[in-house]
Amino acid sequence: MSSVARMIETIETEMDAPVDPQAGVNAEHLRMVEALLFAASEPLDEKALSTSLPEGADVPAILAALEAIYEKRGVNLCRIAGKYQFRTAADLAFLLRKEKPEQKRLSKAAIETLAIIAYHQPVTRAEIEDIRGVALSKGTLDTLIEVGWVKIRGRKRTPGRPVTYGTSEAFLVQFGLESVGHLPGLDELKAAGFLEAMPPSGFDVPNPSEALSADEDPYEGEEPQDLATGSVHLDQA
Repeated sequence: MSSVARMIETIETEMDAPVDPQAGVNAEHLRMVEALLFAASEPLDEKALSTSLPEGADVPAILAALEAIYEKRGVNLCRIAGKYQFRTAADLAFLLRKEKPEQKRLSKAAIETLAIIAYHQPVTRAEIEDIRGVALSKGTLDTLIEVGWVKIRGRKRTPGRPVTYGTSEAFLVQFGLESVGHLPGLDELKAAGFLEAMPPSGFDVPNPSEALSADEDPYEGEEPQDLATGSVHLDQA
């Protein structure tokens, strides 16, 4: 084999060699982050991880390395609501699924209300009722707040100063979303069969925002009386 041929073969071999995701990452720091994430009961952000690591630890590089290492494993390192958590690989979820009686189920009204809040936030009770076309029962919002998926986020700068509602971090964790901006869009909803292939003219999916809107102030004060905790009414309209 000529020297030129050997050089070409060497270059091709190096190009095909897998990239080591741990290259340039402190191995001990990587082990520490791996242990912290494994033991955590909730997702952790970079700041929380850095407080437990030696000064100068490159947390973003460590997380990127762990994501690559676990990409094709039985568990994956997932980014959820700006935080990180080990989760079972999506294609293996069936192995952990158990059939058991459901003690509580959200009513149709609660599911519709949750979807409206998720996509239209910030949204007031009156706006929810206007979108649904029916009055919203007290128990519906109580239930969504009780399970932790909906929160009071502000007050509208309109007469009466009605409170506005939005989804919580628990909602993002439950549905595996990094932010509300990652909610399924129009094409995804159509592909999943939730919308007609040809929706009505002018129909569009709203763009929710986690930031306060221009006509919204941060919420301060006591909980409104209609949100007092009590029995859960799952079957109200």
